[in-house]
Amino acid sequence: MVGLTLFFLAAVCVLSSGVWLWAICTHFFTESVPAGIGHPVKMRVLSCLLQLLVTWGLVFEKLRICPMPQFVRFVHDLQPLKNDPDVLVTDLRFGTVPVKLYQPKASSCSPRPGVIFYHGGGAIMGSLKTHHRVCLYLSKKSEAVVLAVGYRKSPKYKFPVMVRDCMAATVQFLKSLDVYGVDPEQVVVCGDSAGGGVAMVVCQTFLNRPDLPRIRAQVLIYPALQALDFQSPSFQQNEKIPLLTWKFAFRCMCYYLDICPSWQSAIKKGAHLPAHIWAKYDKWLSSDNVPERFKKRGYRPMTWGPLNEDAYRETSVFLDLMCSPLIAEDDVVARLPEACILSCEYDLLRDHSLLCKKRLEGLGVPVTWHHMDDGFHGVLNTFDLGFLHFPCSLRILDFAVQFIKGL
Repeated sequence: MVGLTLFFLAAVCVLSSGVWLWAICTHFFTESVPAGIGHPVKMRVLSCLLQLLVTWGLVFEKLRICPMPQFVRFVHDLQPLKNDPDVLVTDLRFGTVPVKLYQPKASSCSPRPGVIFYHGGGAIMGSLKTHHRVCLYLSKKSEAVVLAVGYRKSPKYKFPVMVRDCMAATVQFLKSLDVYGVDPEQVVVCGDSAGGGVAMVVCQTFLNRPDLPRIRAQVLIYPALQALDFQSPSFQQNEKIPLLTWKFAFRCMCYYLDICPSWQSAIKKGAHLPAHIWAKYDKWLSSDNVPERFKKRGYRPMTWGPLNEDAYRETSVFLDLMCSPLIAEDDVVARLPEACILSCEYDLLRDHSLLCKKRLEGLGVPVTWHHMDDGFHGVLNTFDLGFLHFPCSLRILDFAVQFIKGL
């Protein structure tokens, strides 16, 4: 019995060492950390920790213990929640959707602005806990009531469950603004990454809801806005930069959109869409719309591969506006509320922000744009994270607060 126990412990130690080694090697051999980020050691530590969690998650997934995203979310949610004496935090449920409500404790003689926050995480990670510090700061500094939406995630829940959960929670909040002391003329939607995409979808969808207060503005933090073109300058330049490599981004898409991993090559080459689709959306998605200064780190224009009919049939969901709000028609985009767009240089999705900015401005929608030259995708989650905190995350939040207070 003792021998069996020792053997088991030895096996666990070997496996753990192997997983650590694999995570470190995966980082150093498949990812690159540019000097422009400013804190390369922090970035490497952060990336290795994420690789470690993902690797353990994949091990558990292979053993049929639990899906990889579920394990990563479990570990992320172990972090203790910070309290702030100036903000009241309440856990609620809007129907089946869990939400967190953040309300400044200081008295106010007038209704406050309201911010509806949709967290990022590629529709597979992130939670009310991972973005708690962010929402706490937004509420305190902007003196706004913040509602964070805890939508259901993949792989258990596929597209478009995430969007529908966010819409349902948003509708209930908008119908109860007086209960929470929110000014119906000052409601802002805000989100990072996948949550930024949801924010734009909500704005587009609610244009035709005269029964609800009009959304005043949208704050889009390195948003995911389209799933058609994966060969723009930022995709070529940043495909190996943590925390969102092309490989990991595609894994998220497979979980959420129920795409077969075997289509990765076809999708990357653009062979998943026919020529008439590319022709229709080229005026909005073309890399010609990306300013030249963002092409200097190595960009090579690509020609789309011949159509793969099978890939097209399986990935037709990419054309759904709830998946790719950036390709909505001009008459829709022109009616959107003003936007604050925050982009990061070392981000796979950087060009989503740049293309969105150009479309909105071209249609007369006011845009406030801030670009983080040292930023990377996911940096917002390092806010107030001790050693792993990146100053860029605080700048992003302060720009968002400044925009909200200036409305």
